[in-house]
Amino acid sequence: MKTGLMLLAACGAQAIKVQDDWPNMQAMLDLADQSPEELLTHITASPVSIKVREVAMPTSGVHTDGLPTVTGHGMGDSCFEPGFKSVTKAIGKRTGTYAVCIPTGDGILSDTINGFLMSMDKSVDVFAKKIKADPKLANGFNAIGFSQGNSLIRGYIHKYNDPPVVNFISAHGTVMGVAAFPQCFRQGKPLGLICKAFAEVLGDFAYNGLAQNVLFQAGYYRDPKKTNGAGYKKHSQIAQWNNEGVVNATYTSNFNKVKKYAMVKALKDSMVYPNTGEWWGSEPDGTYGTALNMTETKFYKDNLFGLKDADTANKFFWETTPGNHLQFTDAELFGWVDKYFIGNATAAQTVVV
Repeated sequence: MKTGLMLLAACGAQAIKVQDDWPNMQAMLDLADQSPEELLTHITASPVSIKVREVAMPTSGVHTDGLPTVTGHGMGDSCFEPGFKSVTKAIGKRTGTYAVCIPTGDGILSDTINGFLMSMDKSVDVFAKKIKADPKLANGFNAIGFSQGNSLIRGYIHKYNDPPVVNFISAHGTVMGVAAFPQCFRQGKPLGLICKAFAEVLGDFAYNGLAQNVLFQAGYYRDPKKTNGAGYKKHSQIAQWNNEGVVNATYTSNFNKVKKYAMVKALKDSMVYPNTGEWWGSEPDGTYGTALNMTETKFYKDNLFGLKDADTANKFFWETTPGNHLQFTDAELFGWVDKYFIGNATAAQTVVV
């Protein structure tokens, strides 16, 4: 991995020195270079890192000639963690088809650390390259993401979608980005290294080109007070996918090639803010206010990346879980898989976020 000082290229007059202005970010980068095992302990201890638990294997598979499945893990998790390995294996057994988690690293250390120190855009590129190289995915696949893993899948759909995602389940997903990381600021709890780095990078320089290239989470951080600014529209990675700056017609076309979007919201989610973002909602531009549901957003009203088209075509399906972030039962997981990857989902229903 590159150190912070090596990442300073091409930021022009607005460039800041990671070492001087972001000391905690620099500490993360140095640990990644010199002691990744120590960095992993900081990541594991951070309140923004939540691993999925191990799930039980289904007693029998629903053996069909269905599509394979790609899974995407969340922040602080890894394809190589026992919990996530069990999720992927269980989905494959349930569908009776090939299931694979696509990592952005080659092992648990690099895969976990890349969830922080590889930019969101670069992570999507690595994700896409590995999918393209897997012959078992050549004819298309279903995808299910958990938390930040849904940003990977959304980016893949917009930028590539070849081979195509046929059906997409987003479990407690960051698909519309986040306006804050509230888990970092728990009452009476001091900030650890990871949250200190977040506070540094996601401040005044969040929409500097350097910030977007040094921290994955900067790519989907959407500060509503800055979304009307030129820096956000030019540099933010999620702004590009949202077509908030220069419009990319391919992003819209690819978005509408997916047949089903099953959006699972955790009703007591304390990680994804605003919570309605898990159902394509967002904070209003210009202020932290009452979060808008999907149909109230500019993305829907102006059909910026195909959101309204997908809704009109009844491609959205809405699910909830009653608890906090990444709290779901085996029965809920297999129910989503049965409904959207194996069976025929019922027509989308109108819901109020």
